[in-house]
Amino acid sequence: MNPVLEPLFRTVRATHPKADLRLIERAYDMAAYHHRDQKRKSGDPYITHPLAVATILAELGTDDETLCAALLHDTVEDTAYSLDELRGDFGDTIGSLVDGVTKLDKVKFGDAAQAETVRKMVVAMSRDIRVLIIKLADRLHNMRTMRYLPEHKRHQKSRETLEIFAPLAHRLGMNTIKWELEDLAFAMLYPKRYDEIARMVSERAPRRDLFLQEVIEKVSGDLREAKIRAVVKGRPKHYYSVYQKMIARDVAFDDIYDLVGIRVLVDSVRDCYAALGTIHARWNPVPGRFKDYIAMPKFNMYQSLHTTVIGPEGKPVELQIRTHAMHHRAEYGVAAHWKYKEEVGAPGPTGKVKPGSDMAWLRQLLDWQKETSDPGEFLESLRFDLSVSEVYVFTPKGQVIALPEGGTPVDFAYAVHTEVGHRCIGARVNGRLVPLESRLGNGDTVEIFTSKSPDAGPSRDWLKFVKSGRARNKIRQWFSKERRETAIEAGKEAIGRAMRKQGLPLQRLMSGEALLALARDLRYPDVSALYAAVGEGHIAAQAVVQKLVASIGGVESAEEDIAETSLPTRLRGRPRGGGAGVVVAGDADVWVRLSKCCTPVPGDEIVGFVTRGHGVSVHRADCTNVQQLREQPDRLVEVSWSPGDDSVFLVAIQVEALDRPRLLSDVTRTLSDQHVNILSASVTTSRDRVAISKFTFEMGDPKHLGHVLKAVRGIQGVFDVYRVSGAGS
Repeated sequence: MNPVLEPLFRTVRATHPKADLRLIERAYDMAAYHHRDQKRKSGDPYITHPLAVATILAELGTDDETLCAALLHDTVEDTAYSLDELRGDFGDTIGSLVDGVTKLDKVKFGDAAQAETVRKMVVAMSRDIRVLIIKLADRLHNMRTMRYLPEHKRHQKSRETLEIFAPLAHRLGMNTIKWELEDLAFAMLYPKRYDEIARMVSERAPRRDLFLQEVIEKVSGDLREAKIRAVVKGRPKHYYSVYQKMIARDVAFDDIYDLVGIRVLVDSVRDCYAALGTIHARWNPVPGRFKDYIAMPKFNMYQSLHTTVIGPEGKPVELQIRTHAMHHRAEYGVAAHWKYKEEVGAPGPTGKVKPGSDMAWLRQLLDWQKETSDPGEFLESLRFDLSVSEVYVFTPKGQVIALPEGGTPVDFAYAVHTEVGHRCIGARVNGRLVPLESRLGNGDTVEIFTSKSPDAGPSRDWLKFVKSGRARNKIRQWFSKERRETAIEAGKEAIGRAMRKQGLPLQRLMSGEALLALARDLRYPDVSALYAAVGEGHIAAQAVVQKLVASIGGVESAEEDIAETSLPTRLRGRPRGGGAGVVVAGDADVWVRLSKCCTPVPGDEIVGFVTRGHGVSVHRADCTNVQQLREQPDRLVEVSWSPGDDSVFLVAIQVEALDRPRLLSDVTRTLSDQHVNILSASVTTSRDRVAISKFTFEMGDPKHLGHVLKAVRGIQGVFDVYRVSGAGS
């Protein structure tokens, strides 16, 4: 036997003793031969990836056919080995599994709005549920070795993992896979948030572990006295689930993390209820926190008793009580099915006879999924209903588009973009030209040809065969809008002509705000409606022009000076250049202001702008407002830093932290301890429990800023702090 396969075979013997090891070895040899010249991004031989995927699946207890397909899953796509050859060598079942995984690999991930569509398509394409299991194991190994990919790829794959693959693992009850996928993707997408939660967990671990040990000993002792054989252990905390609970329950880290989790594994269903009674005899249960998922399993076949009790020191303790078989299914979900499959007809963990075939089992899973609507289930929003009659087709770039059954290339064109639909003149499906009324099927790749003519538009005949409401509505809108657009153009031209006749400043008067105000006065919803009214003859162009001139008083409004938004520093004595720490070239005795929009400090590259009556406003060279100031070069002056002992500078910083009570007071106190004078503070909290605080304060020595940032970074929950270009940015 090949020594490389020894770890895999050791796992297979433990989890699936009746597996055909010779078949698995043959699959490995075939994969190793065809991948022999290929390397991974890490530089390792490519065969290490299929072998790692097979090992993950062996740990889940999957059957030998799944393991062979896992070893061969990339051969058809990445090597000269054809699907027909593979079917001939390993049979139709393994061939179909490999074919299914190959097709899934072609599904490209688009924006977040597409996640639900992709999930549906993945399930629709996986006629055999084992295809999905192989794909999840494949993704798990890729996530473990993600560090070798470029950053944009890492982010794309991680987002795809969080939005598509982790929810699919959850749907299939494969919690071990789900948790690891989530934590790996979380660490990749939000490394600073991940590190901060990891830091907070490690700081509290020693104290929490002592409390956990005390609870475990008391529960174990009570169950021994009640003569219930049980394994009692702490539940692992997953960083992403801690973060998700902070968002979902809208509570602080301490409130979640101090909640101790215990798992009790017993031999039978009767023992589950007996253990529950024993635990409730010692500690009072929290009302409303008991759930019986044994009598009423979750949609993904999860079974367990959940209860929360008030434990030692008055702290809440969460307990899950289940049989060993239920635990195996809770950890491995669908994959655990094959471990018990050989015992067809034997009583299952609930005492009922287990279904004998994959399809019967899968039907049960889908029935539960349709019946169950647990509002407390965090991922319930990701529910997918397979009864929806839709077809899933690809764009040429591999994005997935969902269409109603019987959808045509015209429906597809409108689903891509309204303009693509309007300009559609032909279509190619799977590389062949087809009529626009052709019906599309699952997995078709559709390419649309569009007209470049400015007069291009849809045909009324399309309304006879399009299936989607979107396409039908857009076609109808086009025909009503076409007449309206002609009127708008005519109205716009008429107003322009009337203005030119009177020699009025066209650009000034036709500005959006002036016209919009006039349109509202005349009871039109927007400027387009006003133009259309003129074009259709409801109101004269001359009347519009007269009202427009009257509305702005007939004179140009005063010029608004950008630099007026600047804020002077606290000046002592005469407000001249020296006090602000800036010298104007050629004249040291000029009033200088450091602008508030970019808060420059010594060390920054700066430019000066001569304001009207307020001296010189100093901006950072990279300030966004400087671009507009450069349009008046005669008012720009050269300035340089010359800080004195009495100089005071404005600094704006942004603090990003995991939201918690007293966060703002902790940051404010830390800034005060650093002897800075806070002028303004603002805090916003996003839906994902991230608090973004902005502070503007005065400092005498800009070199002190590094110490300030370091002090703030040390506050619990803060994962990033940096200087920003201004208080308002």
